[in-house]
Amino acid sequence: MMAENYSRREIVIGASLIATVGAAEAFVPRSNMNVLGTAKLDQAIPPNVGPWTFISKSGLVVPPADQLRDQLYAQFLTRVYAADDLPPIMLLIAQSPGQDGVLQIHRPEVCYPAGGYTLTNFKVHTIPLGAKRLLPTRFFTAVSADRTEQVLYWTRIGSALPTTWVEQKLAVAKANLKGDIPDAVLTRISTVSADPRAITFLDHFARVLIESVRPKIRSVLIGQSSFDLPAT
Repeated sequence: MMAENYSRREIVIGASLIATVGAAEAFVPRSNMNVLGTAKLDQAIPPNVGPWTFISKSGLVVPPADQLRDQLYAQFLTRVYAADDLPPIMLLIAQSPGQDGVLQIHRPEVCYPAGGYTLTNFKVHTIPLGAKRLLPTRFFTAVSADRTEQVLYWTRIGSALPTTWVEQKLAVAKANLKGDIPDAVLTRISTVSADPRAITFLDHFARVLIESVRPKIRSVLIGQSSFDLPAT
């Protein structure tokens, strides 16, 4: 299903979680969690992120514009940022108002292979946000016939920041069992480069982006409480 290499244990856990989600349907979720509310991503995400400036909405690898994507995402933002003497950065943010165990936000390991990319160099990567707080993300290299891209992303589902498909399913199941339908946000940051060390630029962009947005939007991207940062 994905390019990640799952162990037998993860597959068994994933199957059991699917069963758990099915059982959770008996507890009909009553509360929709939508941290973004009526805010609009294209207004909430700044045109300037540190030294980078928004220059275009095109040129990114995106999920196919089919009915499934329309069902999954309420808001979908794509931007390319440029800066002097720094590599261009591509930003994608997809927001889904409800994760009910049936429809769930796509992870980039799905849309890149669909676009003809081969994926390598998978790893869980943490970004320090200050005060000993870490943001859990995933990183991989995507290679096609004419392009190599270094990709960093994270997902927030409700109050969870899952780094695997299994953790994602578990986050949805736990919320559904509590009677909640959690919202979800995928934030993906990438750059066209054959050098995996380009991750340092992705880290920098991520930190500055998180510090640049209003506290409410910060909660949309990375959750709240344990990731509180000074207001900007």
